[in-house]
Amino acid sequence: MPDFPPGTPSWVDLASPDVDASVAFYGALMGWGATEPGPVEETGGYRMFQQDGKSVGGVMGKMQEQQPTAWATYVSVADADETAERVRAAGGSVLVEPMDVMDIGRMAFFADPSGAAFGVWQPKAFAGAELVNEPGSLCWNEVLTRDAEGGTRFYPAVFGWEPRRPQFEGAPQSYTVWELDGRPVAGMMQMSDEWFPAEIPPHWGVVFAVADCDATVAKARELGATVTNEPMDMPIGRFAGLIDPQGAAFTVMQPAESA
Repeated sequence: MPDFPPGTPSWVDLASPDVDASVAFYGALMGWGATEPGPVEETGGYRMFQQDGKSVGGVMGKMQEQQPTAWATYVSVADADETAERVRAAGGSVLVEPMDVMDIGRMAFFADPSGAAFGVWQPKAFAGAELVNEPGSLCWNEVLTRDAEGGTRFYPAVFGWEPRRPQFEGAPQSYTVWELDGRPVAGMMQMSDEWFPAEIPPHWGVVFAVADCDATVAKARELGATVTNEPMDMPIGRFAGLIDPQGAAFTVMQPAESA
């Protein structure tokens, strides 16, 4: 990906209580390498996950004790400060005010009105993931919320997204595909108590493409991960839900040839 149009998810990173353990787990599971951390005073120890030498995500230690162990989604924007104003106007919260990240970009972190947290990235020297939609890289991002109706007001106001029903058989009735200029960029799902107990808060989920879903799940088990959803087929691919040994949830997808 040479660049990401504003309004397109462009990056994901992992907040981990044990960065070395996370690097080892995803290296064994996804085949990722990891860069060495830069100067702590400049980068906070941030490292890049890489697939075939291309950056596919980030990993860092927790910055605050109450910070959850989780994968975060970042949406590319033209102006992080302007986006912060739109978030406030639409009823969201600014968790981290817009700030420069050296000379590579400007970031901020927000929560939608339901509490689901997400970041934005205003690129400068670094556009975002250098590989997507291939095995071992990001292929989808979706917000899981207990207020999908509110989400259909908030995200269009912030990013200009248009809600659409998915165009494939078997899609949940509560699922929304977000489109930007007619192109699918992300999803949204209403959380039900049947599938998501009340203790699971609204959040943004990440999906990584894999060549073989079942083999990936089997390997994840060997490595100490928890399988939250066994592999299942849908017209667009074969999915499974996992929680890594440090506690971060993610989904893997073996895309169908037609996807």
